[in-house]
Amino acid sequence: MDLSYTAADLAFRDKVRGFLAANLPADLQKKVRNHLRLTRRDYVRWHQIVARQGWAAPGWPVEHGGTGWTATQRHIWEEECGRAGTPQILPFGVNMVAPVIMAFGSAAQKAHYLPRILNCDDWWCQGYSEPGAGSDLASLKTRAVRIGDVYIVNGQKTWTTLAQHADMMFCLVRTNPDVRKQEGISFLLIDMTSPGITVRPIITLDEEHEVNEVFFDNVRVPAINLVGQENKGWTYAKYLLGHERTGIAGVGRSKRELGFLKKLATEHYKHGKPLLQDPLFAAKVANVEIELMALETTVLRVVTREAHSPGPEASLLKVRGTEIQQLLTELMIEALGPNALPFDLDHLDGRTDHAITGDDAGAPLGANYLNMRKTSIYGGSNEIQKNIIAQMILGL
Repeated sequence: MDLSYTAADLAFRDKVRGFLAANLPADLQKKVRNHLRLTRRDYVRWHQIVARQGWAAPGWPVEHGGTGWTATQRHIWEEECGRAGTPQILPFGVNMVAPVIMAFGSAAQKAHYLPRILNCDDWWCQGYSEPGAGSDLASLKTRAVRIGDVYIVNGQKTWTTLAQHADMMFCLVRTNPDVRKQEGISFLLIDMTSPGITVRPIITLDEEHEVNEVFFDNVRVPAINLVGQENKGWTYAKYLLGHERTGIAGVGRSKRELGFLKKLATEHYKHGKPLLQDPLFAAKVANVEIELMALETTVLRVVTREAHSPGPEASLLKVRGTEIQQLLTELMIEALGPNALPFDLDHLDGRTDHAITGDDAGAPLGANYLNMRKTSIYGGSNEIQKNIIAQMILGL
């Protein structure tokens, strides 16, 4: 699955591999490679290691702390992080709210927030979805009324990823209910320690506390935390979602998971021989590998359009990337069979070194399969993305 890299690209890849070999903590690598759960400290720890190297925000302009890398170098970085098994640099700060602040924020917002995002001094969460506004995000009802130099915010957000850890939220609020729904939305930056905010956990099928409901009861938000212009938030939201969907493709991580799948299929047997030698299963693995190769090429075509922000092509990456991620987990479950059923929460959370089933590699895969069902929904459901592709790319 290697692409053709120049000598300079190969030298850069060697540099990245050297950095990862020297700086990726073994305990974090073990957790990622074995599908164990990561803590807030794990994510922050890795982010700050990368930030000290100056590589935490490869896509940012150099003047804000970016690397100045080419699109190919950024791809190599993501690929090598996936191969090595690093924790993900969480996208909410670096890849989602930061581009919006750079493009539409005030000078004061850029000066205050961007360095803190770069160093992971603030943990961000996303306040978009609501109980009645998910795929139809423009129907959101969380209300913000300006009184003097503050906004008073009331309402509810849901499916808010890792809000239990968050210091800040970028939030879509309705500031004008009397116009077309897309035209009355604003983009606020909200301190999660503000009085009136309640975070309530949602425990998902994999028995993980990853998402939350967030309630706002007369929360006071300084008006200086408005990004851009009032009632123009829908424009900023779409800009942000383009960046999010490009990142969801996750080629590097899927490559690592493909390697894990192949290893699993060589260690588990069917009719006395490794499963990977079974023609039907081998054909399924070959098919997902071909699809991943095609996705990687498409990702490179999109990201090399460096002069442009992500367009509707990002929806292509989101749809196919998440389908491949889910297919990989399905094949892992098929390879493991009934052994994937037990939930060993102590092992998943790192409280025990070995699974009670005796299969350390296989024990987390049932939970991993359930967790990955969400990828085709968040960032805009795949059904909605297909509508975007049909309308904006195919012209249907």
